[in-house]
Amino acid sequence: MEPWRSAIANSDQSNLWIRGYEITALMQGTTFADVVFLLHQSRLPSAAERRLIDAILIAVADHGAGAPSCAAARLVASGNRESLSAAVAAGVLAIGDEHGGAGADCMELIAAGTKLAGSGNISMEEAALRIFDDFRSAGKRLPGLGHRVHKERDPRTETLFNMARESGLARDGVAFMEALEKAAAVRRKVLPVNIDGALAAILYDLGFPSAFGKLVFIIGRVAGITAEVAEEHSREKPMRIKIPTVYDGPPPRPLR
Repeated sequence: MEPWRSAIANSDQSNLWIRGYEITALMQGTTFADVVFLLHQSRLPSAAERRLIDAILIAVADHGAGAPSCAAARLVASGNRESLSAAVAAGVLAIGDEHGGAGADCMELIAAGTKLAGSGNISMEEAALRIFDDFRSAGKRLPGLGHRVHKERDPRTETLFNMARESGLARDGVAFMEALEKAAAVRRKVLPVNIDGALAAILYDLGFPSAFGKLVFIIGRVAGITAEVAEEHSREKPMRIKIPTVYDGPPPRPLR
């Protein structure tokens, strides 16, 4: 049988390495954000890159118990008091295209937009307008724009974009998402760049593959999920979650 191959981690009886760096050296000289970056990029980040990854992880950590990932985790924690991992896993499984997964799609959208601007020899603003119109004509929702709660402005977006600009790391990704937000406004629709769009823009500018747009949300949200599960166990009674339900099926009827 062929052995598994991996370039991520290795160990012997007395050592452990991640991407070639000894684990004890990383423990003493780096941060968790550094190691997340290292694991996925095979190199340690600059100080500015570290701050952005750290900020993204903080930004997605939690958004309240009603968010699908946290609600799912607390529901399982309410009914299964024996397994912390089952509750956390349930929260992770709730993350998908509609919740926390739009970052990956948005990174692909950014790639398409910047390619259109370059190959068509048009401005980023014109490329954004064309893509916005294409999505609207097809009746599809644009990833990275709009938020159920933050309808006028997602406070996390401005902070991340300002940090990227101040560090000189804001490039085509940030420019395209800002152009896309303006395109929506031109078409008379307020759709602010949400956290998925913001992290997608920055991760695109940092050279990450599109899949990391979803993976980074999972990494950060697990921290919040664990706190939600711990609180459910420590403050609430088992089986306390009862979802309001209205029955609208057929009335009682005989078998024959």
